[in-house]
Formats: sequence, C-alpha cells, structure tokens
Amino acid sequence: MLGVLFIFWLFCLPSQLFTKPTSTVVESREGVMLGARIADDGQWRFPDIDSVPYRFKRCILLFEDEYFYRHPGFNPVSMAKALWQNATTNKRRGGSTLTQQVIRLSRKNKKRSYAEKFIEVAMATRLEAGNSKEKILKLYASHAPFGGNVVGLETASWRYFGIPASELSWGQAASLAILPNAPSLIFPGKNESILKQKRDRLLKKLFDKGVIDKTTYELSLDELLPGKPLPLPETALHLTEKIREDYPGKRITTTVSINLQENLNRIVASQHYQLRQNQIHNLAVLILDIDTREVLAYVGNAPTTTENNKFVDVIDKPRSTGSILKPFLYASLLDSGELLPHSLVPDIPTVINGYSPENFDKQYNGAVPASVALSRSLNVPAVRMLRSYGLDRFHKRLQELHFKSVDRPAIYYGLSLILGGAESSLWEITNAYAGMAATLNFFNRTSSEYSNHSFMSPSFVKNQNLNTAKKQLEPIVFNAGAIYQTLDALQKVNRPEGEENWSFFSNSQPIAWKTGTSFGFKDAWAVGVTTKFAIGVWVGNADGEGRPGLTGIQAAAPILFDILDVLPRHDWFAVPYDELIETKVCHKSGHLAGVFCEDTNLEFIPKNGTRTKPCTYHQKVFLDALGQYQVNSSCYPIAQMQQKSWFALPPVMEYYYSPRHPEYNPLPSFRTDCLRDGERLMEFIYPKRNEAILLAKDFNEHINDIIFKVAHRSAETKLYWYLDSNFIGMTEVFHELSLQPLPGDYLLTVVDQEGNELEQMVTIAHASI
Repeated sequence: MLGVLFIFWLFCLPSQLFTKPTSTVVESREGVMLGARIADDGQWRFPDIDSVPYRFKRCILLFEDEYFYRHPGFNPVSMAKALWQNATTNKRRGGSTLTQQVIRLSRKNKKRSYAEKFIEVAMATRLEAGNSKEKILKLYASHAPFGGNVVGLETASWRYFGIPASELSWGQAASLAILPNAPSLIFPGKNESILKQKRDRLLKKLFDKGVIDKTTYELSLDELLPGKPLPLPETALHLTEKIREDYPGKRITTTVSINLQENLNRIVASQHYQLRQNQIHNLAVLILDIDTREVLAYVGNAPTTTENNKFVDVIDKPRSTGSILKPFLYASLLDSGELLPHSLVPDIPTVINGYSPENFDKQYNGAVPASVALSRSLNVPAVRMLRSYGLDRFHKRLQELHFKSVDRPAIYYGLSLILGGAESSLWEITNAYAGMAATLNFFNRTSSEYSNHSFMSPSFVKNQNLNTAKKQLEPIVFNAGAIYQTLDALQKVNRPEGEENWSFFSNSQPIAWKTGTSFGFKDAWAVGVTTKFAIGVWVGNADGEGRPGLTGIQAAAPILFDILDVLPRHDWFAVPYDELIETKVCHKSGHLAGVFCEDTNLEFIPKNGTRTKPCTYHQKVFLDALGQYQVNSSCYPIAQMQQKSWFALPPVMEYYYSPRHPEYNPLPSFRTDCLRDGERLMEFIYPKRNEAILLAKDFNEHINDIIFKVAHRSAETKLYWYLDSNFIGMTEVFHELSLQPLPGDYLLTVVDQEGNELEQMVTIAHASI
C-alpha cells in the first residue's frame, strides 16, 4: 500500500503545470517593454517572470505565507487552525501555503473539497521535492490572479501602475500582494476602503518587523491604490505585431534600442503632421546596425488613422523602387571594369525599342560624369548604362543582393527596371545598402578579406545573428573598391539643382544617401549609410494614391536627415587601397588618359577599371595659323599648321552640353577648300534611327505637328530640309522644323550650306487609341 501511495505521489504532477496560453511580450534590448498582445483566451497573462522582485517577495510572504522557507509544501499548524475555525465559527479561513496555491491555480476548475485538499497537499509536497523555493515563488507570481483578466505580477504591475514589477514601490508592492487573495477588490470605485485597510495593515506589519523604516512607511501610506487598468506601451506597434505572428505567446527581447526608438517615434510624428497637410498619410522607417545587421529601430507606419491604414506594416510590403536601385548598377559597372567613377556618359534624347526615358526635369545635359549622373539621379544615363551592362546581368546581381520581391524574369521588367519598373520592400532595400557598407567595413578591418555574412538578413531578435563570419578572398557581390567609389559618389555631390533648402544638410555627419520617386508620385524613398548605421525611409499612401510633392527629395530625405541628427557621429569609410589602383585619368572625360589627353589627374580607381577604353573625346587636330579652321595637306602648307589636342563631343551630346558649359569650345570646322574624310558634322536628334513617329491628336482631335530636330557643329550654318526629294523648309541657328505629313514611309534629307548631307528613313503612323 505504501508503495502504491509513493508511486502516486512520485507521478502526481503533470509534465507541464500550467498550459494556459500566454501573452506575447516584446522588450527592447535594454529590457524595456515595447508592446504586448493579449493571450488567445482573452487574458493578460505574461510569460513566466525570471525573478520575483524583492519588495513584492517580502510583501507576499508576510501576507500569505510567513513560513514559506520552512515548510515542505504545507503548514500543519495553519491547516489545523483553519479547520478549527471553519468548524467552530461562520468565518471561513484558508490554511494553504503559497505552494498549495500554485497547485490550486494549476487545477483551477476543480471543486473545493477535503479530498481535493488532500490531493493539493500531495502535489504541493511533490512540487517542493522537485523544485527550489525560488522557482515555486516565480510560478506563483506568474500565475496568481490580480483582478479582471489580469494574471501574473508583471502583468499587474504594467496594467495598474504602468511600470515593470522591478520598479514597484513598497506601497505598490503591498497593494498587489493583497489582490490574489481577493481579486474583486480591484474594481474602480468599489471596495477601495477595504483594499486600503488591508494594504495599510500589511505596510504596518512590514514596519513593525523592521523591513521598512518609518519614513518609507509614512510615504507608502499616501501612495495611490491600483485602479482602472492602464493601456500597455505601444512603442513599436508594428514590430510587436510582427513578433506576435512569428513568436506567439513568447517574451522576446529584441535588438531595438529604446532611446533610438523613442526618438524615431517623435521624428515620425512630427514629420507626419506636416505630410498629412498634403494628404500624405503613411511612412515607414527602418534603422539597421551595419555590421551585426540588428534592427535598432522600427516604425512600420505613421501614427495615422484606421481609415488611412494605420495598422499596415509598410516595411515588408513591396513598392515601386523609383531610382533607389541605381547605385547597384553603378557599383556593378565599376566592379566589372566597364566604367570609371567619373567617366562621361551620354545624357541625350534616347529611344530603345520604342522606350524613351526622360530625366525628372525633362532636360538633357549632353554628357555628365557617371558619379554626377548617379548622385543627381538622372534617368537617361541610367537606362543607357543598364543597356550597356546588360539587363539579365543586372537582374542576376539583384538576386545576389537578396531582392526577393524582384521575382519576375528580367525581360518582364525591361530597361524600366532601373527607374522603378520593379517592386521591393524597405526591408530588402535598406539591407542591400547595409550589405555594401558592411562589405567595405569588413575589408578594411581585416587583411583585405571579405565576409560571407555581408548581405545576411536583418534580425530583430537579440542574439539571433551570432554565427561567426567566415573570411574569403572573393567578394560576395561587389569588390570593396567599387563599393567605396559608389558610396563616395553618393556622399559628395548629392545636392539637387533648384533646391534651396538643402544647405542645412551640409553640417550633418558624413553619409552616403540616395533618394527615389516612383512613377505618378506614389512612393518616395531615402536610404543612407554611415560606417555604423543604415537608415531606410519610405513615404507615401498605403492605398497607392499619388500626391504632388511626394518625391524622395521633398518628402523622404528630410526625415532621413532628422534621424541622422540623433545618431552618434562616426568617421567616413576608410579607403580600401588594396582594391584600388592609382592611374592617370583624363581630367575632362573621366576616362583613362589617352594619348591626346594633356590635362590628366592621378586617381585611385577600382583595379578592373584598367580594362576600360582610353579617352575617345580628345583628338589631335590641325589648325591654320590663326586657329580658326581645321586644315590638312590638301589645302594648307604643312609647315604653317599648328597641332592641338581638342576635347570634342559628338554633335548631339555637344548640342546639349555646350549651353551648360561656357568653357566648352566646339571643334572648328574645316576650311571650305579642304578635303575631309569621315567628319560627323550633323546628327539627328529627332527622329532617331529606326524610330516610328506617331501622329498624336490634341484634345480638340487636331493632329499635332511633328518637330524634326538636328544638331550641327556650326551654329551659324543654314540647313535645307527635304522629304522624299521635296523641299520642305530651311532653318538657321535652331535647326527645328515643324511638319504635318501623311502616314507613310519617307526619306528625310538635310543638306547644309556647304553641301554636306544627312539622310534617314522615317516611318509615320497614326497613334492608336
């Protein structure tokens, strides 16, 4: 019989004492609550606490179980007194220890009876035999009821006083110690006098036993009683919800910095107040640690209204990228040795298979350094560079950068991929920028090596990304030299023309940053990296409504720089000399110095940059004695010629370049009596070769004129225009001719006053509706 009883006692406890669902609790890296979500059964029941605070421990032991550390799970003296009182008086008295109460809480739906009491005692002694007193005390504090749907000390501390249990005062701790014994005392406006009497008696007991001094006792008597439950913190609303989905019922310590998160919330609220005046209702911000890829701050949306999608977490939602992918194309070209940082690239009217990109200001520069094209986010050079690099190659690079949202074949996006034809999330974009900076940091900290973790996914759970990075000799995506030149370009010249309010940014700490605006002014982006932080900002309307002024420059960049101002200052990236080589570069063209480049600079370029072609814009020319005309041996004495190196652009590039560059000198024309071979004097600006011309109608259904346009090296010359040998007009200085021909195929011919001829087949058709 004793053996049977022993076996019953040995196995009387379930493997898991408490099985009720718990709330999801989210904390900052410092242990401060960011937010919480109610348990599935509608109770506010936080996961078990790690330790019981000293003040509450002293209060609960003095109030409920003074002999807790002496008994084996039950107190025979207390049980005997309770039995005698219950038998001889009308007053009911319990004699349960805290250990017995833990068992009772785990068997909450069991009917009270002497048999149940016996089971409680058996289970309590078994609990004591297998667990420490501190563990039992933690179980009690985690599962005791505190009124209403509030369960557990930590929950009660937040719900009634808005602070963690570790910060409870003596008066607050005493109030909460009383509640599990009589949870109904908590209802606001009722039983407050009884609750106060019980609390004050407990405080007197603490004073009499020397646990608290007289001053503390008197101050504690004046403390407020718990009342109506307070709302829990919502410092990171969308991150809390994300964690609830990924880790339901868990207490998660995140990587978020509480001070930075609170600063970010303040900045977002302030900026949202201004943006909503323009009916822009949503924005999101993500801040990452460059090297650990920890999420330091997370704002999934603005503090807007429910009607404006307040609860939508925009950070992981794909949106049109605008120009935000351009730095990756620039880095790709530098990495492969197909471009130098400041090489001149064409910025002229361009048509590629019917696709005609335009710059944001609808202007052309003729030619710009590639670094300037990037920093000013010029669309035409970007499309031309993408065509040069290869659409499929760049699409593959984006996959290497973990742009999972770019999930269609390259041909689906076409060349518009670089201008917002694809979608990606703030999570992916910010991480890709952080990956470039991390690659550079690791290279500079080691013996010129690369890490296999440079582009790892961000983490918001503390101590999750603890795997040691493995060193390797080859980069995962871009080499350090290409990355440094890319970030340098984004740091130096990113000041848009026509913006007068950007001077205050110049005093900020060094940052490489890029903005983007999607078609229709629906998405505004700003992403920046320092050596320590990556900051990503998205602004727009979650429902996709576009708004005037919703651009990266006007809407997103001010938020980026407000955030930068509250971050610790760090130095700029170190130069990765082992991935760069010093060489002569043509000062005017930015290409490798050619034989005719006289003005050169010694510059550090990515090692693969030595593969690029030397400068083709400088050429050797022979001029007459006065330097007015080009000449050759067919018309001028060789002895009297002067030889010069001349920087000359092709006609169309020159046409747009020269008005913006007064220092540019067009190539002198040949003297009229000289024979010349292969000189390009004229070039069509519109139409381009193989471009179909559509006859568009205005709002009055009238067909608009077609405007033919030609660039000529000599602005003074006269041009004569012919369509299928029929003379249609003459132009001077500005070589533009308006015409309204019928649909069909024509031969367009232009002849200058010297008899030089330019011709091209053109196809004219009605625009389809």
